[in-house]
Amino acid sequence: MEGLVLEKDALAAPQFTGRPDLLVIAGEHSGDQHAARMLAQLKKTHPKLNVCAIGGPEIEAVGTQLLYDLTKASVVGLVEVLKHYDFFKKLFSLVIKWVREHRPRAICFVDYPGFNLRLAEVLHQEGLSRKAGGDISLYYYIGPQVWAWKAHRRFKMARFLDALGVIFPFEVDCYKDTALPVSFVGHPFVEEGCEQKMLYDEKGPVLLLPGSRVAAVKRIFPVMLATFERFLKKRPTENAVVPYPNEEVRKVLEEIFEKRRNTLRGHVYFVKNNQTLRGKVVLTSSGTMSLLCALAGIPGAIVYRTHPLTYLLGRLMVRINYLGIANLLLDKAIYPEYIQGKASPRRLLKVLMRCLEDPDAQQEAFDASQEIYRVLTQEGDKTAGSWLGDLLDEDAI
Repeated sequence: MEGLVLEKDALAAPQFTGRPDLLVIAGEHSGDQHAARMLAQLKKTHPKLNVCAIGGPEIEAVGTQLLYDLTKASVVGLVEVLKHYDFFKKLFSLVIKWVREHRPRAICFVDYPGFNLRLAEVLHQEGLSRKAGGDISLYYYIGPQVWAWKAHRRFKMARFLDALGVIFPFEVDCYKDTALPVSFVGHPFVEEGCEQKMLYDEKGPVLLLPGSRVAAVKRIFPVMLATFERFLKKRPTENAVVPYPNEEVRKVLEEIFEKRRNTLRGHVYFVKNNQTLRGKVVLTSSGTMSLLCALAGIPGAIVYRTHPLTYLLGRLMVRINYLGIANLLLDKAIYPEYIQGKASPRRLLKVLMRCLEDPDAQQEAFDASQEIYRVLTQEGDKTAGSWLGDLLDEDAI
């Protein structure tokens, strides 16, 4: 992540002739995955659409022209973003320039609110969006967490956006005091036919899931390894599996592992996260993977560390009781959360041992998984792909 470089002509031109029907902009690995699933659904009903994307390899894998791999620039936290301010400023300008030149009929932003909401605002200011008198529809899939912080953003979104698709049923009510059309489109993890990425296995390994962003991995993975090192002293035959999204993150993981190789050699395995993971207990960051683990009924805990200044600012601005999505959905600590200094190997070891030795721990995890599944499978308006397809049809694309 250090020294991000952006070439002058970083964004490719469309590979097809004519005006693009749709531009999708997704940042980070989870956004790339969700956008790819949405596009795969869309293409089943709209196979002739001309679609371009700024996203990642998952989007490209479903047959969409990738203009730029934004997942390679995945950072989190104010301090981390500021370190790469020049990079993001230049990329932002290039995206605006691309939109002006190629004029897609619609843009679908996917998550990544710090970049995407600002982009929607500028497109509105320049008169390119429909709500500003232009001819580009602006849609948003997986909206920002207005229920957690910066709730006022919903009014700005209502001014700029033409429609919003959300993945948690309670989010629809968050916008009821605006004129923005909001649809619950189901959560991608519980859609029919969605491959299970996590499974509980009482004979499986310990899962260590430090996340997909380099800055977070550098702070979270060392404490996870230190915890597992202590765990091995009590259970010397155990193994741990660590998934990674790309080679950049794998390199960081292995550099951290090298410092403990002598005691952990033969017990820690790195695997690409494009396969189903099985485990009996987990230490996970607070992101997407924590919800997958909860749905699978794997007991464990959330571990999170970030830059101290980012954490301090977050405490001042965020008004939620939990970091983990599963905990938020059920409003209780399904996964106890160990944040910043509380994330110590001593405390985390106690959690691992309790999950494996207390017969109630697995039953609690299983019961929670069933409850979360029920919440996320409430009858939605449509899938993400059909929601977007209907919107495009209304625009006569």
